[in-house]
Amino acid sequence: MDPVDTQFPRGNGNVEPALERALRELLQDRRTERNWRILFRLAWLALIVLVAWVLLQRAGPATAVTSPHTALVELRGEIAADTEASAERLVAALKEAFEDPGAVAVVLRINSPGGSPVQAGIVNDEIRRLKTLHNKKVYAVVEEICASGAYYIAVAADDIYVDKASLVGSIGVLMDGFGFTETMAKLGVERRLITAGSNKGMLDPFSPADPIQTAYAQAMLDQIHQQFITVVKQGRGTRLKETQQTFTGLFWNGEEAVKMGLADKFGNIDFVAREVIKAEEIIDYTPYDNLAERFAKRFGAAIGEGAVKAMRAMAPIR
Repeated sequence: MDPVDTQFPRGNGNVEPALERALRELLQDRRTERNWRILFRLAWLALIVLVAWVLLQRAGPATAVTSPHTALVELRGEIAADTEASAERLVAALKEAFEDPGAVAVVLRINSPGGSPVQAGIVNDEIRRLKTLHNKKVYAVVEEICASGAYYIAVAADDIYVDKASLVGSIGVLMDGFGFTETMAKLGVERRLITAGSNKGMLDPFSPADPIQTAYAQAMLDQIHQQFITVVKQGRGTRLKETQQTFTGLFWNGEEAVKMGLADKFGNIDFVAREVIKAEEIIDYTPYDNLAERFAKRFGAAIGEGAVKAMRAMAPIR
C-alpha cells in the first residue's frame, strides 16, 4: 500500500485531534510535493522534445530543393566577427546557396550600417569567387541602409537594387577614440605608462597625442580607404559616375545613389525574384539561431547548452 494514500479515520479515539490534523497536513504536503515533481519532469520532457523538433526542423533549408528558386541570404546589422553578419556565417550561407542546383540566382538582402573592413573584404572576395565557379548571378537588394562595409560587400553583386529612400554609400574609413589629458590635469591625475617599444602606447587616450603616431594612423587609414575605393571601382565599373564627393564618406538616398551609379535600379526582393531572376519562389539560406540556441544563450543554462550540442551531434544544422 502506498503510504501517501493511507487514510486515517475521523474521530479515532486512539489519535488526538491535533495529531490527526498534523498527519493529514503532512500527507497533503507530500502529495503536493509529488505533484510538483511530476510537473517539473513533464516540463523538462516537453523542453527536450521542443529542442529536438526545432533542431530537426532546421536540418536544412534547401539542399533537397531542386525546383527553380531564388536563393536568399540576409545581411543584417553590424559586420563583425561573432555577429549574425560575420564573414563566417555569410560565407557559409552563400556557399550553400550557390551549390544548390535549384538556385537560379542569389540575392543578398542588405540592411546594415557596415563594420569591419576585414570581414567585408572576405565576403566580397568569396562572392566574386562563387560567381565565377558556379556561373550564377548575384543581386544585392538594399532595404533601409547599405553603408560602409555593407556597401563594400554589395559592389561584388552584378546589380544593386534599392528603395528610393534607402541610405547608400559612406565609402570611407574611420578610427575613433577619446582624449582625457586635460580632464586628468584638472583632477590632478597622473598617467603612468611604461612600455617596451616607443610606439606600444600608440593612441592611448590618457596620453597626449603624438604627431608622428597620428600621422602613422592616418596613413594606415588612407591605405585601407584606397583599398575600398579600388573594390568599388572594380565592382561598379563604367556605371559609376564619380564626383569629388563619391569617396569622401558621404551617403545618399536611393534615388541619388542610382543617379550616381552607386546602385542600378529600384526594387525589393519580391520584384527581383519575380521580374529579374524569373524564379518567384524564394528560399532563405540565412543561418538563424534557433529557439533552443536563443534560450540557452539568453539564460546561460549549462544544461541547455549541453542539450543543443547533443542534438547537433545527431542532426546536421545549416
